[in-house]
Amino acid sequence: MSSIDIGINKKDRAMVAEGLKRLLADSYTLYLQTHNFHWNVTGPQFRDLHLMFEEQYTELATAVDEIAERIRTLDVAAPGTYKAFAELSSIKEVEGVPSAEEMVKTLTQSHEIVVKTCRDVLKLAEEADDESSSALASDRMRVHEKTAWMLRAMTQ
Repeated sequence: MSSIDIGINKKDRAMVAEGLKRLLADSYTLYLQTHNFHWNVTGPQFRDLHLMFEEQYTELATAVDEIAERIRTLDVAAPGTYKAFAELSSIKEVEGVPSAEEMVKTLTQSHEIVVKTCRDVLKLAEEADDESSSALASDRMRVHEKTAWMLRAMTQ
């Protein structure tokens, strides 16, 4: 870390950045999962799911950049390899190509995992009096809660 003075001490910046790294890994893993399902979905709901998954992975592509840039703003290197993401992420990879119904269930669970990660980051950011990271985590949490709700609604 270099010498920066944004009102958050070095130790707290490192602590918040560690949480943000986990959020970045979860978000990127969810991006890959969603993109994979977009490519491989089949069945009667093909068009609706194909388009919905595209909207979701497009939103996630922007989100991962924002999260990584916040980590860099805190003067910490952002992870950027599959290996690093696999070590940091709470989302497990899916084997094979699941059914459309299983894709929706899997994505619902993955979004819920990201919500929990956001809650963890929010606590760390609040402890560090890091309003910018708090706002980012809160905004991301809202997106993932809504997306999980919409996905759940498709299975009822």
